[in-house]
This record gives sequence, structure tokens and C-alpha cells, in this order.
Amino acid sequence: MRRLPRLALLLFCAAYVLPGLVGREPWKGADMASFGYMLEIARGHTGWFDPMLLGLRPEADGVLPYWLGAGAILAAPQWISPFAAARLPFFALLALALAATWYGVYYLARHKQAQPVQFAFGGEANPADYARAMADGGLLALIACLGLAQLSHEITTSVAQLGFAALSFYAVAALQYRNLAPTIALAIGLPGLALSGAPSLAVYFGIGGALLHLACPTAPADRPSNSVRACATIAGITLLVALASGWLDLWRWRILLPQDAGSKDWRTLGRLLLWFTWPAWPLAMWTLWRWRLQLFGRPVNMHLALPLWFLAGSLLATLTTRPSDRALMLALPALATMAAFALPTLQRSVAALIDWFTLVFFTGCGLVIWVIWIGMQTGVPRQAQINVLRQAPGFEASFSLGVFLVALVATLVWAWLVMWRVGRHQSAIWKSLVLPAGGAAWCWLLLMTLWMPLLDFVRGYTVAVHNVSMVVGRSNCVHALDLSREQIAAFQYHANYRLHELSEAPACDWMLVNPAARAGLQNKATASQWRLQATVRRPSSKGDDVLLFKRIQP
Repeated sequence: MRRLPRLALLLFCAAYVLPGLVGREPWKGADMASFGYMLEIARGHTGWFDPMLLGLRPEADGVLPYWLGAGAILAAPQWISPFAAARLPFFALLALALAATWYGVYYLARHKQAQPVQFAFGGEANPADYARAMADGGLLALIACLGLAQLSHEITTSVAQLGFAALSFYAVAALQYRNLAPTIALAIGLPGLALSGAPSLAVYFGIGGALLHLACPTAPADRPSNSVRACATIAGITLLVALASGWLDLWRWRILLPQDAGSKDWRTLGRLLLWFTWPAWPLAMWTLWRWRLQLFGRPVNMHLALPLWFLAGSLLATLTTRPSDRALMLALPALATMAAFALPTLQRSVAALIDWFTLVFFTGCGLVIWVIWIGMQTGVPRQAQINVLRQAPGFEASFSLGVFLVALVATLVWAWLVMWRVGRHQSAIWKSLVLPAGGAAWCWLLLMTLWMPLLDFVRGYTVAVHNVSMVVGRSNCVHALDLSREQIAAFQYHANYRLHELSEAPACDWMLVNPAARAGLQNKATASQWRLQATVRRPSSKGDDVLLFKRIQP
């Protein structure tokens, strides 16, 4: 049974994890807002247990991710920027999610029910080698999921939840084989998940893990049964997490059904499930079909029941919470595990269909990225440059030899990978997932190298803050009226402003106002004291306009 070389697997993971976490600015949305809270904690402007950003609490529950980012900022040396420092714990959490998924699949594949049928005269795969090959397939399936790329490279509570959920998944899967490491992992994973804003999922995962170990008393042939000890360990840690969540007031009831969410309807959720989890979901469905007769058999097949339990809880959270895509990200380790168990029974025609679709899709995406980059650099093709300037007016492209060489090497590796896949590799059980995972990593790397200046320009706040600073100057006192969390964080980070509410002292000479709040300002008694000085917008979004007012001197 052929396994993926360790060095190749590590380099592959590094090529996926590092781009997007290194060398970029905080982007619009939860990425910028989360960093704002971390920076406020690190600067001592808000408390650690109740972080505030100009009087606003975080939209996402859970304080642990903000602690990790703020602690990294405080511990980092002066030459590392605060945002670069804040990214380090989340780099580790994403790497932890990948590693935990690999080991979770490995230990599930060691179960006797998951092993291939033994031949009458021998010659079947070694159990450990088979489990490693399956783990390689599970990791490739996780990386191949289209929805993982952007969200997993942000610094948000979602990334923390992904890391701790995957760690809990590994711990429950490995407790029949090991004692110390899985227990430590579970003692970190479940409390970490609760402190990251998902205590209900932490308790749900723990209860399911304990029950499954009771229902699956048969351990692998080369290990004595540890089901009772594993059940007691999981139940004890889960009980402590539930009690601590109540004591810390972590429980929140935020159920939002699709029919009550406006645009968040069943059709939207269906499209999200289709593209976000591709290509893992069709393989997972194939696993369910092939193992349908064993799903409810006795004893319970742990390699099917455990990922199904984790998957069901994550899907329920996806259906009942907002934003759905961030909740769905927690389902990916379990979904990738089920996809891996489809590989031994995957028909050649199905594997060929996946390969051809992947080859056409990712090669087309990569060519588009290259063509538009060449258009930005040379003006040829002209239409590519016109489209970029239309979407990002004022953007000026720059050339970096190092970035170009990295992208070129990645493209050559993709071409070699396609040629390798065309060859005959019947002994590599994970071969059907090489192109999906490689294509996802290649396109993500191209975006984070060739397009990084454009994406920073379009999705960042640097240009808008610079335009305001050109008018306001180096003033450290600015009022803010009804700005979003991300806008507050952007101005406090990029311009180093200390924003104050309008009713707060001191009386500042400048004020930043959300256009929607202008009518409210006009109804205030102080409206006559301010004069509109400028309307500032992010180059690519009219929805992020900010009105700049100056105080009229009496």
C-alpha cells in the first residue's frame, strides 16, 4: 500500500497554509473586525473578558480567539507588525486542524471494520500502511474543499473553532489506541471550542463520542479494548466543559431557521453545501451508499459513526446559525474523513470523471489568474486591464521578481502533478484526490502571490484610511458616529486614531460618520457645529462610504 511521502505532504500543507497568512493586510469583514478587538485588548483599551470596540461587543461569541491574537501581539518583538503577530496563533490553528484530521482518519482506519478484507493466502495491505494511506486521502480531501481556503486564512473565531473541533475529533478517534495524547487533546479541544463561542457543539461532540465508545466495545485486533475508559474520559471532560460554560455564562440561544432569515433560505443553503464542500460531499455520499448495510449494524462501525456524528452537529449549526459558511467549516474534517473511506471502493470511471473535472476547472482558474496578472503588468490583453481598473479604480500594478518566481514554480509543479496523475499508480489509494487538492492549493497560492496587491487594494482599508489621513493629518482625536466594527478597527490600526463617541470627551475637531446616520446627526443639537468636509469610500465598494466632518470653530 503506497503512502504519500512525508516531505511531500508537509511541503504540500505548507504551500496551502502559508499563503494568505503571510504578507497581506487585514481584509474587509470579520478579519478586520476581529483584529480590531485583539488590538484593543493588547493596547489596554478594553478588558480581556468583555472586549469592546468603541462600545460595541463582538458579533461572534467567544473570547479565546481574541486572547490568542492579543497575547501574540504583546509577545511579538517590535519589528513584527501587530497584524502579522496576531496571525501566528491562527496559522498554528489551521496547521493543527490539518494534522488532527490526518491522525483522526488514521486511527479510524485502524479499526478492524474499516480494514480491507483479508485474502485467503495473504498479500493484503499492512493495517498501519493502509491507515496511513487513508489518512493521506482524508487530508487531501480536506484541502480540496473549495470553501476552506479563504475562511481558514482569516483571524476569526471560526478558525479557532475549526482547530479545536478537529482536535476533539482526533481525540475521540484515538482514545482506544492511546491514553495520554488523546486525553490532553480532548482537554484542550472541547474547552477551546466552548471558549471560542461554540459550547453547545463542544458538549454535543463530547456526548456523542462517549456514547459511541460504549456502542463500539471492540477495539482493533492489535489493541485491547479501552472503551469504558475512553467513555469515562470523554464524559468527564464534557461534564466539566458544560459546567464551566454555565459558570462563565457562555451559553447563548441564537437559533435562526432558514425561513426566518430572509435571504438565507433553503436554496441559498443548498448552493452553499454544493460548492463549499466540493469535492468531499460526493465522495462522502458514495461512502454512505457503499456502507449502507453496515451503518446500523452491530457492533457500531466507529469509522462511519464518529464522522457522521460530527457532521450532523455541524450541519445543524449551519442550518440554524449565521453566518452559515463559517458554521459549515466545522463539518469539513468529518466530511473529509468520510470522503477518504470512499477511495478503496471508488470505481475507475468515477475517479476519471473527478480528475477531468478538476483538471479543466482548476487549470482554467489558474490561466485566468495568470492572464489577468499579465494584463495588469503589460496592458495586454487590454480588456483584462480595463476590467481590473473598472473594479479597482486607481489601482497601480507593481512587479515583484520573488512573487513571480514563486507563482511560476507553483505552476510548473501543477503541470508535473497533472502528468504524474496521467500515469499508472494503482497502488496509491489517495491518487483520486491529488488533483483536487493540488488544484485548490495551486489556485490559492496564485491568488495570494500574483493578485495579493490587487486583493489588498480591493478588500483592505489602506486606501480609504490614507485618503482620510490626507485631510485630517496626524490628529489623534476623532469622533465616530455609527461606523461598523471593521471601519473602527481600520481607522484605529492604519491611522492610529483614537476614536471617540460623539457624546464623549474630549471635543475633537473631526468626525467620521456613516452616511446612514447623517439624518440622525442633523436632528441633534450639535449638528450646526459640523461641516461636511469630504466623502471617502473604499475604491471598490460604494457601500463603505464614510463622511468626514470638521468642527466649525465658534
